[in-house]
Order: sequence, then C-alpha cells, then structure tokens
Amino acid sequence: MADVPSPTAAVDPVLAGAGRVPVGAVRLDPLTEAQVVAHVMDALERGVGGHVVTPNVDICRAAARDPSLRALIDAAELVVADGMPLVWASRLLGRPLPERVTGADLIWSLTGAAAARGLPVHLIGGPPGVAEAARDALCERHPGLVVAGVHAPPYGFETSAAAMAELRARLVAARPSLVFAGLGFPRQDRLIAALRTDLPDAWFVGCGAAIAFAAGSVRRAPEWMGDHGLEWLFRLLGEPRRLARRYLVDDLPFALRLLTGALLRRAFGPRSKG
Repeated sequence: MADVPSPTAAVDPVLAGAGRVPVGAVRLDPLTEAQVVAHVMDALERGVGGHVVTPNVDICRAAARDPSLRALIDAAELVVADGMPLVWASRLLGRPLPERVTGADLIWSLTGAAAARGLPVHLIGGPPGVAEAARDALCERHPGLVVAGVHAPPYGFETSAAAMAELRARLVAARPSLVFAGLGFPRQDRLIAALRTDLPDAWFVGCGAAIAFAAGSVRRAPEWMGDHGLEWLFRLLGEPRRLARRYLVDDLPFALRLLTGALLRRAFGPRSKG
C-alpha cells in the first residue's frame, strides 16, 4: 500500500458512516485505505475527531454474540474490513467492499500522511520496548514524523483509576492528532471510547497487532497471503498453541457460515423489482 494517498483519493465526509454495508453482525464503510486516510486528514484539518475500527472475522464473531460490542463498533466514525472473508461476503451479497483495509497497513499510511502535515501521533500498546521500536521504525520510514508519546500499559490497567488517570494526563499533555491503540478488541476500542472526551479533535485507531508488526517483534504474513485470506494461517503456523482454538475452532467455522449465509441470501433472497 502507498504510505500517503493521492489527493484524488479524497472521500466526501458525509459518505463515511452512511451507506454502510451489513456483513454478518457488523456494518462496514465501503472505503479504500487511501479514502480512509484522506477522510481522517480532512477531518483533522476541520478539527473533527473520530474512531476507526477494523473488524476481522474474530471481531465479527464477537459482535454476533454481544450486542454491546455491535454498538461499540457501530458508534465508530469509520468501520472498515480487516479480513478478506468479510470482503468476499460483501461481494456475494451484491454490495462489494472495494478492498481489505487493515490496521497493520493504516499505521503506515496514516503516519505517512501525518508526517507530511506535521501532525503528532501517539502509540499505546505492546510489551515494554515494542512501542518504542515501532516509533523508531515509523520515524525511519517517514522522516519528520512527530511521535508525541509511547505507552506500554500493563494488562488490566484500564480497571485502575490511577493508571487511567496517568494515561489521560499523558495524552492531554502530548496533544496528539492520531492515537494508535494496539491492545486487541474490544479492550482497545472500549479504551478509545473512554478517552475520546479528553481529545475530542483527535482520531483514534484500534489497530490490534499493528504496533508489534511495525516494530518487527511479530512477523506479518506476506502480502499475497493477506490478499487471499490466508494471513490467519501464517499466524497460526507461527503461534499454534496460542491461536489454534481461536482460528480452527472458532473463527474458521464462523467464516464458513458467514460466506454460506451470504451465498444463500444471494441465491434465494428477495430480488429488487424493475
């Protein structure tokens, strides 16, 4: 993906959030990565903040079971598909999403656009040292990028009033325009919902493992595997003990049901007249 979108990639702000494509339990904005970056930059120029959620199959499965998670996703200003099965399902439903848009790609393209405009960013997440390594990699890729802060909070910090107060103080002092929260769904997105009032003109991105990918502490699948919906297999082979149940028992059957349901709706659903 290109680090900075061309000016022609701009999307009318009223399109984001309107005309979403329902896929399973989530509703997705039909935007390209370049359009997401253009929309966020345009909103920042106007002093308007927001939240980007990038659902994959696992997030879609969680949302199907929990109405509060569906509401959390639906409340975000931008919701884009980080998962080829969601893109394939949208095509079967006759409302195709233009492409897969991942947090792992957005961390590069959004920071590239931020560097070009002198906008500061902040990184939250990862084990000690990982966010710092990601900062260094991003700054090497994008000379002039201002990283206003990095923070690697301990697990469960969001349940501590003192830890939350410390994070709020860090963010308010840093005044970033972009905040990447890589804590995994739904922790990162619940945290974002709690922090947005402190920085109402900033954009928050729930980016999952993107900080670790940018740091190089976790290897990302080759691009061809991601394009063919096989990134899960690459990660499974790398961490079989941790990910086997999630991918093989939970996510793979859910993805097959999602695609089968979309195919049946296409074949036997109501047809438009005229």
